[in-house]
Amino acid sequence: MKNQSLADIFNRMGVLLEIQGENVFKVRAYHKAADNISQLGEDIQTLKDQGRLGDIPGIGKALQDKISEYLDTGGISAYERILDAVPETLLDVVHVPSVGPKKAKLFFDRLHIQDIAGLESAARSGAMLGLPGIKDKTVNNILEGIRIFRAAQSRMTLDEAFIVALYFVDQLKTLPQVSRAEIAGSLRRRKESIRDIDILAESREADRVMDVFVGLPAVESVQARGETKSSVLARDHIQVDLRVVDSDCFGAALLYLTGSKNFNIALRQIAIKQKKKISEYGVFSAQGPVEKKIAGTTEEECFAALGLPYVPPELREDIGLDHILKGAENPAGLQLPDLIQLKDIKGDLHVHSLWSDGRCSIRDLAQAAVAKGYEYIGISDHSVSLKVAGGLGREDLKKKKLEIDALNKEFKNLRILFGTEVEIDADGNIDYPDEILSQFDIVIAAIHNGFEQGRVQLTQRIIKACHNDHVHVIAHPTGFHKGKREAYDIDFEAVCDAAVSSRTCLEINAFPVRLDLNAVNVHFARGKGVSFVINTDAHDIGHLDYMKYGLAVARRGWLTKQQVLNTLSLKDLLKVLHK
Repeated sequence: MKNQSLADIFNRMGVLLEIQGENVFKVRAYHKAADNISQLGEDIQTLKDQGRLGDIPGIGKALQDKISEYLDTGGISAYERILDAVPETLLDVVHVPSVGPKKAKLFFDRLHIQDIAGLESAARSGAMLGLPGIKDKTVNNILEGIRIFRAAQSRMTLDEAFIVALYFVDQLKTLPQVSRAEIAGSLRRRKESIRDIDILAESREADRVMDVFVGLPAVESVQARGETKSSVLARDHIQVDLRVVDSDCFGAALLYLTGSKNFNIALRQIAIKQKKKISEYGVFSAQGPVEKKIAGTTEEECFAALGLPYVPPELREDIGLDHILKGAENPAGLQLPDLIQLKDIKGDLHVHSLWSDGRCSIRDLAQAAVAKGYEYIGISDHSVSLKVAGGLGREDLKKKKLEIDALNKEFKNLRILFGTEVEIDADGNIDYPDEILSQFDIVIAAIHNGFEQGRVQLTQRIIKACHNDHVHVIAHPTGFHKGKREAYDIDFEAVCDAAVSSRTCLEINAFPVRLDLNAVNVHFARGKGVSFVINTDAHDIGHLDYMKYGLAVARRGWLTKQQVLNTLSLKDLLKVLHK
């Protein structure tokens, strides 16, 4: 489908038109069209062929013509005309934290800055100083933003990586020569961000498979083409590596290519102590003059040959590796956690609706939750002080509560929880007074500003929020946001202690650009006795699917369902919340 690529173009057109000073309503129309196209449940080509482009919300005749042009020709002439006036590289400048469209336009008009290199040069040379609103602090923030932007650009989010990886895997699986094809590497381990993609295929006709792989439409360039190994660059310079093996070593190769590097080293150490050898070709007995292959077809077979239980890919990291190594000395006594699974999740407690900055009605979100088999969904819109996100005042809260009450009478197998995401202010106070907080089913507290405060003050803000009797959850506790900011500096151990003593859950925010807490945080907090909740922070129905990414973080942090609040039934959840 070309839905996402078309949505990307419309978003780029919106940004570049804003830089050109175009009418704000026209700019918004492009962004709105991009949002609606990216959320379509069917191929936009099908809609065009059936004459249904007008059924897409926000798509008028002019945009329909551009969609048709793109689907027919692969390009949009209006976009090309914009690029004649405004360089496309300005899009990178816009997305640097602390810049945005207005400053990008200022820098382009006054300093002719067209790309990141020019932005950095102007910031370091002092050329920016003296421009309207640009001071020393602004320049320093821009330089830090450039560093964050570059770091983010070098790695993909999980959802970005899966889109690319599944394209290649699905293409390979259509080949009669391929028996199996699997994602490997850090993506299979579900790391929070991914640098490149590893794929393993099983085939006895590797040469034919390689011909198809390097010739796929998504391949922009071929880095290396070998008999059993090839490497290509896909869109946005994403590296995809393919390895083809026979069936008798597929499991060993999958184990090896999944990694991590240190986990593979640990397995080799275990094998050596048992007078065995493990490699990407199998597990071998090293006793006697001739090596004898004893496993290789499946990963389970390889682990069993070393006397180990199957270790899920998410646990094959440095996190908890000492536990696995120690257990390997007595494999019969090695106990791995019964990791939480997607089927264990009974609901999502952090979802935004049209009442604040969400894009969907409560009814639509409720219907989507029912389709997922959830028992409950928490509509936790922003509180009053976050004006930029449409925070709710008292009167709107009353109206929202009435809507939820009416819908709860209609939905028999789903409970819609009246929730809120409240602001933790600079002193650690909560946005609403107790009389309002007591009316919510669930209260989620979060920091959205004041990130520049010092370690002590930020830590105390969160601790004070934990000890508020009405707060159930601390959302995205470290403030990390890929491409926008690093995690802020807090005493995480002190926060964990406060969460335990106050019986406050820490959130694993499943939104791919957040994944906050990360797996290292989760594993540490788990050891401190913290309870967790996995939420999507959804602002659209499609975002509810992000739950699987939060689940991946939980599994990498060694969590079981007993440690996660939203695995409870509705009845048990309400008991916990009311306490």
